[in-house]
Amino acid sequence: MARDTMDFEIISFSALHHGAYKNFQKHPAALVESTKGIYLNTSDGRKILDATSGAAVACLGYDNKDVQKAVVEQLLNVPYCHPGFYKTQAAEDLADFLVESTNGQMSKAVLCGSGSEAVEVALKLAKTHFSHLAIPQTERSHFITRVGAWHGATLGALTLGDFKVRKDPFVQLISQNSSRVSACSSYRGQRDGEDDEAYVARLAQELDDEFLRIGPEKVCAFVAETVGGSASGCAMPLKGYFPAMKAVCEKYNALLILDEVMCGMGRTGTLHAWEQEDVVPDILVVGKGLGAGYAPVSAVMINSKLVESFQKSGKGFAHGQTYMAHPQAAAAALKVQQIIRDENMLSHVRSMGAYLGTKLKERLLPMPYVGDIRGRGLFWAVEFVTNKKTKTPFPYDLGLNGLLHSRGMSAGYEIALFNANGGYDGYSGDHFLICPPFIVSKEDVDEIVERTARVVEDTFEELGKSAVWEKITLQMEIDEVEVEVKPAAAMVAAQ
Repeated sequence: MARDTMDFEIISFSALHHGAYKNFQKHPAALVESTKGIYLNTSDGRKILDATSGAAVACLGYDNKDVQKAVVEQLLNVPYCHPGFYKTQAAEDLADFLVESTNGQMSKAVLCGSGSEAVEVALKLAKTHFSHLAIPQTERSHFITRVGAWHGATLGALTLGDFKVRKDPFVQLISQNSSRVSACSSYRGQRDGEDDEAYVARLAQELDDEFLRIGPEKVCAFVAETVGGSASGCAMPLKGYFPAMKAVCEKYNALLILDEVMCGMGRTGTLHAWEQEDVVPDILVVGKGLGAGYAPVSAVMINSKLVESFQKSGKGFAHGQTYMAHPQAAAAALKVQQIIRDENMLSHVRSMGAYLGTKLKERLLPMPYVGDIRGRGLFWAVEFVTNKKTKTPFPYDLGLNGLLHSRGMSAGYEIALFNANGGYDGYSGDHFLICPPFIVSKEDVDEIVERTARVVEDTFEELGKSAVWEKITLQMEIDEVEVEVKPAAAMVAAQ
């Protein structure tokens, strides 16, 4: 007999009903009733200032009439057709735009539905490229990525990532054909007294050593976020880092795949983040801001080297998905990108980004538990530590990033901060991202910084009154003693 469904309590926005990774039984999600500009209006009367563009997605805000019109027109014309049987003008135009946006560096584009999906396509394209060579290199199936990376939530993307909070529950399902080298992190990875050039050289040697450890003939590609995303908190590459990494890849005939799902499409001040790094990838992945949230869309671009291997082999690409090159998504994304280009928004991103960075550092960096503020364009992160000298993270179980986010969303603050953790070891290491829409004004930036500062100040004031703070304070005192003892011990040893 069928079980009576009334035996079950159905909780709206529970983890299963909502389909998101957070537990909404513990942290109920706000029900958004309307949006305007950079604000989201909830059913309980809050007007949330979106300082994160969702997740670095809604770069044009929430009510761009031109994009809405483009989507409706496409819906009324060709709403959908099977991508394996047909092509549409909207998809062709978007692919052309993307290729042209690279000034000839990329040759073809594949349109997908999400960042994770696009990363999966990039891996399959890389593997297929080596299989299609005149002398097939079928052993190349290993991918080298970086500590602290995040490349998406699907199984192939999880293989690349190192965000343990999201990866470890599924480790038994994940392929083991990846390994990690150190990320480029001047805040946590650069040694005392080590200049940028020496640090980059050390990282390049580490990558070279990893190629040799795995076997160069087995490595398919080195995969990296051009600017670190949610897991690493806007970790910025040093000058010369990516050219050095690509030189190692070319030494062993492997590919360089850059993941710009979060940092790309204008977010850091140029349409493609790699344009600021004196490097060109073999495969480029973009998403999020590509469609600005008006439609789910992402893309993979490949250079002429990969195109040539496909053309000469005469073989196809064994891949296909129902919503690839979706015409409505393509129409939305193309209009978004045309607006960004025609309104010269990237110049605004650079100027407002510089202003945002300056104001964040002025207002938040003097706070005792703010360890670092880093970013570029309208893509910034604030990292929290118990001790600025030791850079010790707060305990993972404290859930500091969640406390900050929850307070921000509450009445009286009403600001969305993109909270994350794992920047230290995949679990601990609290930070949040501030990546507002490209349409922000100077007054908007001032409001974002002031609301953010109040969230941080009031969260730590309340924490200071809690029972758990005594334990944290004790650990901070121990860390402080160690900081004082180590230099003295080193001096004694030197004598």
